[in-house]
Amino acid sequence: MDALTPIAVISIFTLSVFVGFEVVSKVSSTLHTPLMSGANAIHGVILVGAIIVCSHSDTTLELTLSVIAIILATINMIGGFVVTDRMLEMFKGKKGGDK
Repeated sequence: MDALTPIAVISIFTLSVFVGFEVVSKVSSTLHTPLMSGANAIHGVILVGAIIVCSHSDTTLELTLSVIAIILATINMIGGFVVTDRMLEMFKGKKGGDK
């Protein structure tokens, strides 16, 4: 089987961006918090994968790219938890006994 051409890779990437945008934009606001929790779990798996790739790096380029992947995956995962926490804070009642 032949390798994918750059045009095919760009086409697949572009279509996945449009499909992802359409899927996420159709989610109701009550499902955003569970969706974010699931996404955070996926980002954790991606982080573990980046660490495994880093441990198997042979060249300096591979090591550099895998360390960048670890940094970006960590930022993405922490940012997801921060956003989820802020979203959950919106559902809590007001402090001070007001009901």
